[in-house]
Amino acid sequence: MSFLPDFGIFTMGMWSVGLGAIGAAVTGIVLANTDLFLSKPEKATLEFLDEIELKTLGSEERTFKAGELWKKNGAVIMAVRRPG
Repeated sequence: MSFLPDFGIFTMGMWSVGLGAIGAAVTGIVLANTDLFLSKPEKATLEFLDEIELKTLGSEERTFKAGELWKKNGAVIMAVRRPG
């Protein structure tokens, strides 16, 4: 008869928790650094881009269609989508 407790169940539980934490960490790193599960973006057509409404930044706020930018000359556009 031994008065020492049996640590077998405790050890098995600690291994399970440890392996679960390692698995969660690896999964998090893979999902954060790859685009494996993201949907692929669609390419915008010129007609779609032509109809987008743009707003100017600064004190004089003006709204116009994006097509106005390239009606006379070509244009390079950088678009930023703001939440809301």
